[in-house]
Amino acid sequence: MAKSRSQYVCGQCGYVSSKWAGRCEECGEWNSFVEQVVEASGASAVAKSAHAGKELKGSGVGETTKEKRLPRLHTGIDDLDVVLGGGFLPGGVVLLAGQPGIGKSTLLTQIAATTSSKSAVLYVSGEESIGQISERTKRLHTTPSDTLQLASSNSAEDIAATIRSGKHSMVIVDSIQTLSLSEISSAPGTVSQITNSSNVIIRAAKATGTAVILVGHVTKEGSIAGPKVLEHLVDVVLSFEGDRYGGFRIVRAQKNRYGSTTEAAIFEMSDEGLKIVDNPSASLLAERQNLDGSIVLATLEGARPLLVEIQALVNPTSFGYPKRTASGFDLNRLNLLIAVLEKRTKLKLSDSDIFINVVGGLKLSDPAADLAVAMAIASASAGKKLSDEAVVFGEVGLGGEIRSATGWHHRVKEAKKLGFTYAIAPKTHASDPFVRGVTDMRQALIDYLQ
Repeated sequence: MAKSRSQYVCGQCGYVSSKWAGRCEECGEWNSFVEQVVEASGASAVAKSAHAGKELKGSGVGETTKEKRLPRLHTGIDDLDVVLGGGFLPGGVVLLAGQPGIGKSTLLTQIAATTSSKSAVLYVSGEESIGQISERTKRLHTTPSDTLQLASSNSAEDIAATIRSGKHSMVIVDSIQTLSLSEISSAPGTVSQITNSSNVIIRAAKATGTAVILVGHVTKEGSIAGPKVLEHLVDVVLSFEGDRYGGFRIVRAQKNRYGSTTEAAIFEMSDEGLKIVDNPSASLLAERQNLDGSIVLATLEGARPLLVEIQALVNPTSFGYPKRTASGFDLNRLNLLIAVLEKRTKLKLSDSDIFINVVGGLKLSDPAADLAVAMAIASASAGKKLSDEAVVFGEVGLGGEIRSATGWHHRVKEAKKLGFTYAIAPKTHASDPFVRGVTDMRQALIDYLQ
């Protein structure tokens, strides 16, 4: 009989070592190795498994297309249904990840209460008791039906067995990092526990056609805690972003096998839970004052046009090294734009502290935000303002040239809807009379900052 042996697995990256070490050779993390007992398998077992398989029976494409499309489970939140591609698909597994306190449990409680009016829903928590979940439903003033059941468990086997019973159309598991399999000796949250627990639950969901939502923790860097294979196993990965202390919360799909990854749902937290923001552009600009350093950017949040205020503050530095700070904007990109401004214009910023803020707690990854940020810095530095009637968008190249922006028709349409008169944008989009095209950054600063 083959003997069992021990191996050590890194809890951060999954690197396997034959002996314990204080620091992982792969990711450099300290004290991350966890011992695992592995049953050794001999050559005879390998030979036996090679002949133990069964022939697979496939079906033609024509046969599958004739089948009736599976009905989606609607969340009761139209914008979230759009992000999911029409709702939760039976047998589909969704991973929802976000910072602690962002509102994951609140959103899932609202979804469970709404979905339970038409289907049987099970909410399983490994972090809270049944009483605590029930208190949250009362706090949110939701009216769950009798088909919503609450449970508290950390056993992946028990949850998988419940899914295989087929009694529920949707199962919510909060969270995957708290589950464990009794066969594995490592603690919950380790690479082996997360991988195997999710595998067991996903197989049960596929076998019974149950929609499963897994809640995922994130690391301090913002990535999903656990092995990267977890994101590959699930069908949809939803990212819950925003400022947990205020501002808007955004749910977007990083991966979606059944829909688009360009949509986004924008929420606002209230006493009664998360609510969809009908007109986020108007809300973001409601308290704006037209001062130097304030520019309105026409951006895209997924496929959704959005007008947001960019604020800049430029002060003489009190120390030898100037400070650069960005809230909601990439700091490396900010340093690049400052270098382009100094090289291609007459602005001297090497002895100034520069602060950039995106109002509303949003995080911009849109390349077309370059021109708005650059004009905000120039406006704050020179003490000049931009007209109240203008919006700005366009990507800035290293030569100071203004490059085209994707989805510019949607940006222009949103600006017209909110009463703006013109847009300062790349000259390639000047076919629309609303757009006042500029070819380079120097021209934009000279012509429109007053």
